[in-house]
Amino acid sequence: MTVAEGGKTAGTRLESFLRAVGYPERAPVGSATFTLRVDGMEVLLEESRGRLVLSCKLTDDAQSLPALATYAAGRILREDAALSWGDGAFLWQEVPAGSGDGGMLRAFEAFMDSCDWWRARVDERKKGDSVEMSEAVIMP
Repeated sequence: MTVAEGGKTAGTRLESFLRAVGYPERAPVGSATFTLRVDGMEVLLEESRGRLVLSCKLTDDAQSLPALATYAAGRILREDAALSWGDGAFLWQEVPAGSGDGGMLRAFEAFMDSCDWWRARVDERKKGDSVEMSEAVIMP
């Protein structure tokens, strides 16, 4: 097993995070990734270069990206999660380094709230509903 930054072995930060958020399963020893299943969503937890990153795929529909992107600037002002495009549209958020149990739990809860908000926008687009926003949308 290799030692990551901060003197912790691979997987230790994952285990700390899972314990802090009360997740019932454990990550395999030495693993750098773990998939959490929460509220019907898969959330990937990755440890890389001493940091933890949460990510959740929102959609594979490339045509929905321009519409989703119109919300991104306004949302980045409200939350730490960011919309990105790779293998589909996904939301990601870094868990601040040195977060204690309380900080990890708050970061996870905030990320899940963000996922819920973005998933609602994706679902509205799938249904063809017009999206009525009470929030300001910042247009580039």
